Amino acid sequence: MTDVVELTVEDGIARIRFRRPDRLNALNLAMTTGFRAVVQRIVADPSVRVVVLSGDGRAFMAGGDLAYLKAATDRPRAARELIAPIHEALVALNDSGLPVLAAIQGAVAGAGLSLALFADLVIAAGDAKLNMAYLKVGAPADCGGAWSLTRLVGPRKAMEIALLCEPIDAAGALALGLVNRVVPNADLEAETLNWAKRIASGPPLATRLTRGLIARATGRDFADHLAAELEAFVACAGTEDFEEALDAFLGKRAPVFTGR
Repeated sequence: MTDVVELTVEDGIARIRFRRPDRLNALNLAMTTGFRAVVQRIVADPSVRVVVLSGDGRAFMAGGDLAYLKAATDRPRAARELIAPIHEALVALNDSGLPVLAAIQGAVAGAGLSLALFADLVIAAGDAKLNMAYLKVGAPADCGGAWSLTRLVGPRKAMEIALLCEPIDAAGALALGLVNRVVPNADLEAETLNWAKRIASGPPLATRLTRGLIARATGRDFADHLAAELEAFVACAGTEDFEEALDAFLGKRAPVFTGR
């Protein structure tokens, strides 16, 4: 954990909180390297079952810290040093198979939007304002923003959102499928934790495999997807959690999954 990226792990939920509220959590080098460090801890921790991203203060994240880049004498090098750590972290987090939730409020722009779109589930506060915004600072997307956006809304709508950089309010984001639910600001943390707890209480292996099947579905033909489903099901069938699920279902009780 660093001063600007906070990590707490409890009851299978890893909570990553960006903490530069005075700068609307704009990414600087300390944040991107701090994010990489906490992700490394998360993926090495077998107790973690779900990850939650959030931002301190009135914004989730307003993008990158432009003052940091403005002050750099070698801007291409500074950009690489700023972006590479968070890209490494996102690859590691994606490869872990852990479901990722994002709780977003206020400004969700540039890298902030890319991080939100990376998440598997997004809960937005009513005041959330989403904007790709990259072209406003003369740069293309990073943090997987173009990749995630295109998969979510298709190439034509993604072009509109990325090239026009028009703000999208919470209701519009919900209609486009960019977020899963819109809640009052006061309920954002509680609603997100409720979802995280429900996921964390499920069977870990089956949850990760389900996430992977959905995430890779658009890149496979149907036969390959069926083969992947078969192997995933067979992998779960030999676990203690599978036996527990069967016993609980037949015994009409709630299952208790151990990850074995």
